[in-house]
Amino acid sequence: MHKKWTNFWKIPDEIRAEYWQDALQKNRLSLVVICTMIFGMETFNIVRVLFLSNAGLSTLNNRIYFGLYCALWLASAVYLLLWRLLRQARPKLRWRVQYGAVLTFLLWHVAINVYDLMRNPQASVNIYITAVLGLAVFIQMPSIYSLFTYGLAYTVFMWLAGAILSDGNRLNLTITTIVALAISLTSSRHAVIQLNQKREIDQINRQLHMLLQQDPHTGLLNKTAFQQCVERQLEDIERLGSIALLIVDLDDFKFVNDRYGHPCGDYVLKEMAGRLRETFSDAAGIGRIGGDEFAIALSNAGEPSAIVSRGQALMRAFGTTRWHGKPVGAACSIGACRVCQAGASYEQIYRETDTMLYRAKRQGKGQCMVCDFSAPPAQETGTERLEAHL
Repeated sequence: MHKKWTNFWKIPDEIRAEYWQDALQKNRLSLVVICTMIFGMETFNIVRVLFLSNAGLSTLNNRIYFGLYCALWLASAVYLLLWRLLRQARPKLRWRVQYGAVLTFLLWHVAINVYDLMRNPQASVNIYITAVLGLAVFIQMPSIYSLFTYGLAYTVFMWLAGAILSDGNRLNLTITTIVALAISLTSSRHAVIQLNQKREIDQINRQLHMLLQQDPHTGLLNKTAFQQCVERQLEDIERLGSIALLIVDLDDFKFVNDRYGHPCGDYVLKEMAGRLRETFSDAAGIGRIGGDEFAIALSNAGEPSAIVSRGQALMRAFGTTRWHGKPVGAACSIGACRVCQAGASYEQIYRETDTMLYRAKRQGKGQCMVCDFSAPPAQETGTERLEAHL
């Protein structure tokens, strides 16, 4: 119970930044409207005192009212000026400016209503009621700020005018403050719930997006996601310098399934996924693009000989795979294609890589063959092929 009560007043850390931004956006328009109304009403009141009143500024009462009208008009102008000057400032600072304006406007209404009551104890508290309810409806504040704001306004009002308030006005004042506080607390809590729900929905969407990109058995990228990864690398190849596409195909995988069973085959596929992650931890992407076929995208791939060395390291690591303590004869062949120039498409380098894989298979399996792509596949010139044997 205590934890729930504490959470009611607290903005969760994970949505704190979003809450401040949400409050800023909601309050910005409300405060512009409020300031516009203030300019209109207080300009009229200033004109009324100066030109439409018989006494003008000759009486103390008119001078007090005139000062109050001018003070509110200037407070609105200062707020709008500060808001414009700080439009690029941190959200928390801009929120403080908003909150300062809200507190100033509310205390101003307390002051003028108290002065009305001092002049006439039978006057109503409608000015205060209108201000408090208006701010509660249109201004979003964290719960602690709401409690402080409305509590302060009520305390100041009762301190200054409590002795001259009628029972009816005192009751109206108390009930209105409680209602305004309840509205503000509910609004703040509703905003927190909405932001939490939005965050949860965003997390679910991200998870779904990841699931749509993943191969369910190995957790690697699926074929479509891997192709998109390589295409992004190709678009950025001038910055990256070079990229390489490697295709890894398990040798005699059907034999493993037939001899040890499909559970062993599934285990071998997962082992390959783990070896790929270990050997190519710096890869831009690793995917499973077929039943027993995997692919790796490397950025800043280095020389073809370096790619061959990494391929050999993968084959050695994968060759140690054991099932129930016995070696299963796991092996693979690798085809690779390095690209150092813009303009190549995924389909082009995939065909070249697949050709290298096919040659590795034909020349005895368990090998890594690399080509350096520098021309369209139809042209053999400019394409260097290296072969490595374990």
